[in-house]
Amino acid sequence: MPRIHCPAPLASGASLALPAGAARHVQVLRMQPGQGLTLFNGEGGEFDATVTQMGRSDVQVEIGAHHAIEREAPQPVHLAVVMPANDRMDWLVEKAAELGAASVQPLQSARSVLRLQGDRAAKKTAHWQAVAIAACEQCGRNRVPMVHAVRDLSAWLAQPAAADAGQRLLLSLREGTRSLRAWQPLAAVTLLNGPEGGLTLEEEDLAIAAGFAPLTLGPRVLRAETAPLAALAALNC
Repeated sequence: MPRIHCPAPLASGASLALPAGAARHVQVLRMQPGQGLTLFNGEGGEFDATVTQMGRSDVQVEIGAHHAIEREAPQPVHLAVVMPANDRMDWLVEKAAELGAASVQPLQSARSVLRLQGDRAAKKTAHWQAVAIAACEQCGRNRVPMVHAVRDLSAWLAQPAAADAGQRLLLSLREGTRSLRAWQPLAAVTLLNGPEGGLTLEEEDLAIAAGFAPLTLGPRVLRAETAPLAALAALNC
């Protein structure tokens, strides 16, 4: 049965005209009146629904039973990633949503290849949020991870509340860095990862001063889009 994100109030027994994006999704699937689907709005659980009317630009549904189903990771992990170039950030956001990331914070640093500002940054953020929504529709999550606005790393680290509450971890290649396997996180985690080429020593020092503990994933050097996903998977096992 198709799962569709519907950013609108949902209540059992109600009739609803689907918002434009959700309606377009139903139309692309060529659904007909009487067919069923699953709706979720990110506020928890999911709803049965039945298509009651298909118009040229509108779709009406009747909302059925609510199911209090959650498929979230037992421990919230917030990813703060210096954006990889090309379409690798799309891939990272998609897989992070599938693996249960609680949020994604795109960052720019001294060695960033991809740099975004103004309208271009806003459009990219909206695009990545749509990627996260599509991933949740596919994988069964009923809560969509927030993709935050693009920030500069130094400014983000300078704000006391920049990283979410809980433990702060930095993926690092420094000598003598503790292995993630030996880490036993007890609360929510904010995981910071650098770009292709890594963070500069000065940036790592700033992160450590802001409370981030440097950790390693092992002897191999993983790509900028691979490392945070590997760590996310390890933390959520």
